[in-house]
Amino acid sequence: MPLADTLHSLTPSPGLLLCLVLVISLVESLALVGLLVPGVVLITTAASLAGHQDIALAWLIGAAFLGAIAGDGLSFALGFKHREQVTQRWPLSQHPEWLGRGARFFERYGVSSVFIGRFVGPVRPIIPLVAGMMRMPPRTFIWANITSAALWAPAYILPGYLLGRTWQHHLNLPPGLEAALLILVAIMVVLAVIFSWGRHQATRHGRLYRIIASSIRRLPLLRRPWLAMSQTGDVPLASLLLLVIALGSLSGWTLLVIAHHGPLEMDLFVQDLFTYFQSDVTYLVGNSFARIGDTLGIIALTLPWAVWLLLSKRWDVLLHWGGALIAVALLNIAGKGVFGRPRPDTPDYLMGSFSYPSAHTSTAVVLCGLAAAFIAAELPRHKRFWAYWVALAVTLPMALSRLVVGVHWFSDLVGGALLGLVVCALTLLHWQQQPRASLRPCHWPLLSVASLVLISARVGLLPPV
Repeated sequence: MPLADTLHSLTPSPGLLLCLVLVISLVESLALVGLLVPGVVLITTAASLAGHQDIALAWLIGAAFLGAIAGDGLSFALGFKHREQVTQRWPLSQHPEWLGRGARFFERYGVSSVFIGRFVGPVRPIIPLVAGMMRMPPRTFIWANITSAALWAPAYILPGYLLGRTWQHHLNLPPGLEAALLILVAIMVVLAVIFSWGRHQATRHGRLYRIIASSIRRLPLLRRPWLAMSQTGDVPLASLLLLVIALGSLSGWTLLVIAHHGPLEMDLFVQDLFTYFQSDVTYLVGNSFARIGDTLGIIALTLPWAVWLLLSKRWDVLLHWGGALIAVALLNIAGKGVFGRPRPDTPDYLMGSFSYPSAHTSTAVVLCGLAAAFIAAELPRHKRFWAYWVALAVTLPMALSRLVVGVHWFSDLVGGALLGLVVCALTLLHWQQQPRASLRPCHWPLLSVASLVLISARVGLLPPV
């Protein structure tokens, strides 16, 4: 069976899609769980697939409506019947600020808080629970639950459904490219779910951390190393897991790439997809991001920050950051020389250079990943995820620009990203061996403007390297 047919066969059936929409709506509205689940992304994706299959819109909105009512209803019942136990159980026992935020919202808006809270992201999964704990009359809650769900369901379903109904007709994608686009979207959704849930679980306040810590303390061989690492604070479990997963994935992916003498079938599908969307505008944007991610671009981005670190005498940050960038550059040179994979297209300025792994991607991952880790350490715990999402938003176009300009295969980008994550993990593990002084105060607006000026000059005035 061709790959396109295989991917198309993986698309859920209409009945399963309706069940998925119901379950996503329920979980997204469920007490506390909704904080860890990217409900908007999941519902939009499911609704888009449903629109593509021409599933009746009334059934889809009905499934979302019922799921939303059930999620809020279960949350209300939990708070109403188990008021004391809820505050003593995970995760509220570890995050009392969540409950405080919901209580303040409830006190401010009263009965209307259930209706309004449905549409306010940070408090949406908390308000029904708080309403139950505050002993809101069940009849009042039911009416607020039903009326808010009646507005919420179409508001969340219609954009994705419209996208699914129109994208194939207006873009007129060939079947193979349609399957490639669907699989790429599915990969991004899965990564979003893993990131949203796993990022918190690997910290000291996450359940995964506590389970692993409890298990290791029972093993004599591992107890002493764990206690030694714990002496400086949290055991860097997130960095350890990142290293293990990234290194294993990089090894397996590299074996897959070198087992093929040419591009993977996935590479050809993605190349066709980017070729289909190619235009003067996309090429200009891609070429600009490609220049931002090359050697001169990285120097332009980091120079103001390096000068600030020098003037602030933060040699530890400068050495870790600089060492990571040098390490990933050397590993890229070695990887390209060992594997010798030809590029899809080799312009004059890349003559003699090979394709795997993507140096642009790995360097962007190291630069933005370490920046996100250092910034997150200075932020309150509940705001740290923003640093990582911003890093992802910057890294992704820098990596994809290599596909736009046609000098890399998609598998090169995957290998480069995994290599960058390995270097990030090793750097962070070394950094976290001892307590570090805060990076504050940091004149980040001035430094950001300086980086923007330098990178604009690099993109507009200097040729690619």
